[in-house]
Amino acid sequence: MSILIKNGRVITATDDYVADIYIEGETIQQIGANLQVSADTVIDASGKLVMPGGIDPHVHLQMPFMGTSSSDTYETGTRAALYGGTTTVIDFILQTQGKSLNSALQEWKGRSDNNAVGDYSFHMAVTDFNEETKKEIQHFIEVEGITSFKTFMAYKGALMINDSQMVGLMHEVKKHGGLINVHATNGDMIDYLIDKHRSEGKLAPLYHYLSQPEVTEAEASSRFADMADYTGCPGYIVHLTCEGALNAVRFATRRNQHVFVETCIQYLLLDASLYENNFEGAKWVMSPPLREKKDQETLWAGINQGLVNVVATDHCPFMWEQKLMGKDDFSKIPNGHPAIENRMELLFSEGVNKGKISLNKYVEVASTNAAKIFGMFPKKGTIAIGSDADIVIIDPNERHTLSAATHHMNVDYSAYEGWALTGKVKTVLLRGTIAIDNNQCKVEKGFGQFIKRNKVNGKI
Repeated sequence: MSILIKNGRVITATDDYVADIYIEGETIQQIGANLQVSADTVIDASGKLVMPGGIDPHVHLQMPFMGTSSSDTYETGTRAALYGGTTTVIDFILQTQGKSLNSALQEWKGRSDNNAVGDYSFHMAVTDFNEETKKEIQHFIEVEGITSFKTFMAYKGALMINDSQMVGLMHEVKKHGGLINVHATNGDMIDYLIDKHRSEGKLAPLYHYLSQPEVTEAEASSRFADMADYTGCPGYIVHLTCEGALNAVRFATRRNQHVFVETCIQYLLLDASLYENNFEGAKWVMSPPLREKKDQETLWAGINQGLVNVVATDHCPFMWEQKLMGKDDFSKIPNGHPAIENRMELLFSEGVNKGKISLNKYVEVASTNAAKIFGMFPKKGTIAIGSDADIVIIDPNERHTLSAATHHMNVDYSAYEGWALTGKVKTVLLRGTIAIDNNQCKVEKGFGQFIKRNKVNGKI
């Protein structure tokens, strides 16, 4: 099967030019002006942008959490991602405390194998680091191709590890060529504030936000950076939200340390005023919570300064009925919101079209940096000869409106209901196959492949 994309404006993290792209099988074979080749399918991309498929390195599909599970399956979640221009996602396996990492991997494979529509990989969340767990790290990196390990500095008793375990894990992961992801918030302080607000009868969603003030994230981010610097282990802070936390990373650069930073689309666009809408605010209950307008300004600036490397989603959707579990107590609201389908179009419309970031920066934070950080580049994350033909074609001028009535995520509300956007994903190729065309999915569940990843070097 061969495809020729003609006359598109090709955008990568570094380039911007008009060319044709010839694809044969799963990979890009030729790039050039007016290619004289015959192909089974010809796509005219005149007037459109041709970019690498998006990579969302932070999603939670069918994740057990707070007595329920996130509502998108590997089928529905990766299909929705494709509709929005994201061709590869990285999900999080959660180790059960007291059990092995491998048992968690087998549990997640039971959900993912032969079910994904788009490509996917895994991070391994280590919630119980001990001598037995330590022995599994090398196997995960060198055999399974899972090279990133997530830790939690919150959720004591379920997911959180202490600093002693963190440092031990860092030493082991560094030794074998891996990377540590971290949920950097001060869990003990947050637990104290949750208990305080509940004891005072303050149970509305607003108090979810007030239980996680900026200092809880800033302190933990600084502590994580210090431990990563001490051990020399590459570190990556997931879903960073605020000025205080980014300043901790900025301070680390003064000792020539680089800490990778991910923010999420919601923290660039939404703010904590949404929590004042009585229980409606439960739609945006996530951890960390939405922050203030000044934090949005900090994050956009951080992207352009190179401090913020990736824009992800932390996609973790729950049906409204599931959110109602916390109608009488904010601490029982399942944490998470839906965005896997919206990220690329929101970032384009609100970022590129409003002059906050360039087209090259858009590709960098939506695709290329994640591929480089997590050991998938140049197979993923760029348009180059020999790379996977993961390509998104965007009409930069088409206007449309986001709504739960038209999205493909398995959730009955939209966090961005009624948002008017300019810039629409029209065609998506995954490994040389047309996956999305004119709002129709052309591939079935099981088409998505697990992506084994290479060792990391802590650089981009």
